[in-house]
Amino acid sequence: QVQLVESGEGSVQPGDSLRLSCIVSEIIFRLTDMGWYRQVPGKQRELVASIRMDSKSTNYTDSVKGRFAISRDSAKNTLYLQMNSLKPEDTAVYFCNTVPITLNWGQGTQVTVSS
Repeated sequence: QVQLVESGEGSVQPGDSLRLSCIVSEIIFRLTDMGWYRQVPGKQRELVASIRMDSKSTNYTDSVKGRFAISRDSAKNTLYLQMNSLKPEDTAVYFCNTVPITLNWGQGTQVTVSS
């Protein structure tokens, strides 16, 4: 069974940076577009960033463009999300998954941005 393990949880101040990581346990990672999603209580989970399997294309939701950067290391089966200039509205639980979603969700990692 493919597992997703997110890490990088943090509580930071506005303007700070964090880097999230997601390890995917199977070779599927190398053959699939991947994405970072986030969820705030009471709201639907949203896709915030995605990257093609060959890393040649990335996409971001408008609210994070210019601040977040998604990348992947196929040798390590690891997906990253570099988050800069964090804002309170970035507070959420962050998850990784394929794009489109095909795997069971991991536990996610909490990001809290507050002053």
